[in-house]
Amino acid sequence: MLFKHFRHLSLLLALSAAPAFGASEDDALLAAFDAYRAGDAMKLSRHAKKLDKHVLMPWVEYWRLSLRLEDAQADEVDKFLAAHGDRYVGEMLRTEWLKVLGKRADWKELDPHAAHFGSEDLEIRCYAWLSLALRGDEAALNEGRSMWLEPRELPEGCDKLADKLWQEKRLSVADVWQRVRVLFEFGQITAAKEALGYLPKDEAPDERALAEAARYPKRLLDRLPKNMERRASREVVVLAVIRQARNDPERAAEALEGALARYLSEDDLRYLWGRVGHEAARLHLDDALKWYARAGDARLDDEQLAWKVRAALRRGHWQTVRDTIDRMSPEVRRYSAWTYWYARALAAHGEETASRAYYLRIAGQADYYGLLADEELGYVGTLPEAMYVPTEDDVERARRNPGLARALELIRLGMRTEGVKEWLFSIRRFDDVQLLAAAELARRLEIYDRAIHTAERTVRTHNYSLRYPVPFQDVFSEYASSHGLDEAWVLGLARQESRFIPDARSAAGAAGLMQLMPRTARFVASKIGMRRFHHRDVTKVETNVNLGSKYMKLVLDQLGHPVLASTAYNAGPSRARRWRDAKPLEGAIYIETIPFSETRDYVRKVMANSVFYSAILQKKPTPLKSRLGSVSARDGTELIEGDELP
Repeated sequence: MLFKHFRHLSLLLALSAAPAFGASEDDALLAAFDAYRAGDAMKLSRHAKKLDKHVLMPWVEYWRLSLRLEDAQADEVDKFLAAHGDRYVGEMLRTEWLKVLGKRADWKELDPHAAHFGSEDLEIRCYAWLSLALRGDEAALNEGRSMWLEPRELPEGCDKLADKLWQEKRLSVADVWQRVRVLFEFGQITAAKEALGYLPKDEAPDERALAEAARYPKRLLDRLPKNMERRASREVVVLAVIRQARNDPERAAEALEGALARYLSEDDLRYLWGRVGHEAARLHLDDALKWYARAGDARLDDEQLAWKVRAALRRGHWQTVRDTIDRMSPEVRRYSAWTYWYARALAAHGEETASRAYYLRIAGQADYYGLLADEELGYVGTLPEAMYVPTEDDVERARRNPGLARALELIRLGMRTEGVKEWLFSIRRFDDVQLLAAAELARRLEIYDRAIHTAERTVRTHNYSLRYPVPFQDVFSEYASSHGLDEAWVLGLARQESRFIPDARSAAGAAGLMQLMPRTARFVASKIGMRRFHHRDVTKVETNVNLGSKYMKLVLDQLGHPVLASTAYNAGPSRARRWRDAKPLEGAIYIETIPFSETRDYVRKVMANSVFYSAILQKKPTPLKSRLGSVSARDGTELIEGDELP
């Protein structure tokens, strides 16, 4: 009853904090937004007349100008930016305006705006480089080359810069093939074909052979082109090996050990062995390290090196772990993950003092690797005894912040994507006290995703009850208990799934606090005998937590380990089983070697979350390493078709 009382109080606070606009103004604002998305300037203007004093009027003005920006004059844009340049809508319009100016080749207008533009937008950077290059700036041409190896289709501004680089002979035939290789590595075949358009006709590859390399690489490798003396033919074969390695590293290795060795240069062979080793490591193949070794001193990128480390972890080759991390770029080498595993490698060779120094670099951080480092140093991560609690004055100042007010209004009206962006822009320069006040405001309004994200940004002054809130605690406690689950684990998973937004929906169709897919929800509802279940009920808090926690129990019973069950919840039970090894694996190594980066990050966060929720609920955290434990070996048995969980 006490919990329900506070929820009722929170709802009253939310209503009292919301701007006092009538339903007609809400309708007008939403209709204006719909008109903007539909490109209907006249309809937008008609609804905008009803919104003169609305808190979201800057957005309405942005929508009106954005729709006709292609035809706008500089003084109109300057007037808008003078009024709203320090707001999120000003940042959006400036971004769009710079791209319009670039398309117009209006460098006189573009240059002053671009000079003060803080965004990392690639197209705008390309236009800025192009503007300088057209005035003879050699440094701009050299800097602009950095965009050439972007592993995706280039935006219009970068295409124009690439044309300039080619005209100025800053790009060569070798550079074109290097870009094509990168694009093939990332599966960007259409962009690769566009890049090949820079080649002279006599340097271009046979289109049929190129298509075969992209779609049927094994066929091309089994029947090599006859004119292998041509660079274009050899490059197409290299592309086929790249594609084949992605599909079947073992077949790609066979090809490299066969006739290809006679036709390709040593540099190309070492490059391809690096690709084969990388793809084999992602598939947990036993020969991955052997194939990496055949790459010799070929330059491997950070992603290839990361997977070489992971392959070495699964094999227990600590010297390879250490040597490979040493080859990473300085920036990546400082990541918490590689700091932790480097320390482990040092410890494995008895270098305790050096190992401790590396652990100390990340110890105390409130995340997965920080907790692991703490435990290696002999400490169990706990919540700080002193936490800053925002005062009512702090919260009131946050409530009066215009940017936060706009963000909250957007979220209230169901425009969550826009509201989140406005919120992020508004808090970007907040200090710790301001961040915690904003987080507390969001918590009171039951906008838990903003509360969590904002509280996580603090540097020195923290509040873990805001980072790890426990909304709907009576519901989570009831169903964790009834399904025989650790409540801290259930909360940790729900926090990662939805940030406790009851009506959260993913692009894939998952819904609710525990992000249930329709098929999964129906399956679990049937399992527990839930009568008259309809998928529209899946966002109801009690229904969602009941079904979600029961599914956690099903995968836990089937797989036998919370790490595997967490993996299965995100990527499916069959993958969770497949990613085990022929021998038992330390839980942390199993997680580190999950092939999907999204799932790997997900499981790390779920397991770390459970430690903090254990500390909050039980005042005594369970060590993370004991939660990770050891993952059992593959036993060769699989469920028969039909017994697999969805």
